[in-house]
Amino acid sequence: MRNHETTGQAGPNRPARGEQPAPGGTAPVSGKPATADAPAHAGAPSAEPAHALASAPADAPAGASARPPEVAHTAHTARNAAVRKAVAGRRGTADPVRALMHRHRELCERAVDPLEIAAGLEAHGVTDRTAARYRHRDVFSLAEELFARVPAVAGEPFATEPAPARDVTTRAAWTLRALLPGAACLATLAALRLTDGMPGGDVRLAIGSGGALLTLIALVLAVRTGPLSAATRFSGTAALCVCWLLGYVLYGDALLNQVLSGGPEGPWTLTPAPLLGLALAVAPAAWCAHLFSRYTRRRLHGSHALEEFAAGVRPLLFGVVALFLCALAVLLYLARLGFGTGGSATGAAALGVLLLLARLLTVHGFPEPAATGLAAACAVEAAAPALILAGRLPGLHPVARPVDALVEAGGTGAVPALACGAAALGLLITAVLALSRASAHTAP
Repeated sequence: MRNHETTGQAGPNRPARGEQPAPGGTAPVSGKPATADAPAHAGAPSAEPAHALASAPADAPAGASARPPEVAHTAHTARNAAVRKAVAGRRGTADPVRALMHRHRELCERAVDPLEIAAGLEAHGVTDRTAARYRHRDVFSLAEELFARVPAVAGEPFATEPAPARDVTTRAAWTLRALLPGAACLATLAALRLTDGMPGGDVRLAIGSGGALLTLIALVLAVRTGPLSAATRFSGTAALCVCWLLGYVLYGDALLNQVLSGGPEGPWTLTPAPLLGLALAVAPAAWCAHLFSRYTRRRLHGSHALEEFAAGVRPLLFGVVALFLCALAVLLYLARLGFGTGGSATGAAALGVLLLLARLLTVHGFPEPAATGLAAACAVEAAAPALILAGRLPGLHPVARPVDALVEAGGTGAVPALACGAAALGLLITAVLALSRASAHTAP
């Protein structure tokens, strides 16, 4: 019986199915296949019969005996369960990218390219570190997957915004409105020059007041339409700061001179040339804002990463500011030729750059730093005469020394140049950081 069970075991000397046994060998027990008595475990890795495995000789080598079928079946089932669990984890409702897609579905559906989605995610505080939690190297890579995975709305493909067409009529309309402040200021100054020397000051006062009001209305109209318009308007504090800065252009130097000489006393001398140059510069400012917005939009649609977009916007911002500064310098020079050399051209140029940067930041959704820069310039200009007056009090002479030293070095025009120049530099740094973000140029 021992020999009979042993010959039924599969081994290297067992004849193949249908062969005759070798001479001197032992014949098989029956003509059935060796797997006929195997248990019906479809998933078992071994095809050997259970009775053969159970009756393996005790003196067989260690590597020749296989695992029992119960152990093999259990290991195979556990492995299949692990695979099914991993697949379900990838395809189930716990997909983090799908959750993010639903959270920003409106942003993804209206985007025309992945960069707009990246800009929107950036505006919502999603950083490259956040994208790493979604197994993406950066925000743009995550945006590409969102753009590809969001289904079309109502069976339609994503809406594509065509490039803005060259609407000559619209451009001509806002260009004419941008020319109105300069035209109103020029007409007012020309009327005041014609009435110079006339008896009585009521006529000149009426002309000056009416012209100033007309210029302010034209300025408001110019900044509420066209490239200088913004969804977020200036606050009341910012508007007061602009009025102060423009008023200082007219009367600031004369006021500071009188305070330094022991005053103030008597009427202040009007210095209209810098104000005229600034009023005429509204049109170049509108065109510079238009060029900046147009080319940043074009770069937004042509870039393939947020870093690439930011690297292209920074030199564009510097170029626009430099272009406006050149145009403003020409206009200030022409205004000085026509209406005298009074006032500080350097301070007026610094104020023009400050106003342009403040408006650009406001247009692109950053009114708070714009208002802060304007308020800082006003504070410095107001502090100069106040410190001189405070220095007249006993024991407070040192507080007036910084202003005295500044005026001695650069004249009274150094005060607005320092105030507006420092504020403009601060806004330029802010604009480089803020306007190089793609989210500052996406449609609201």
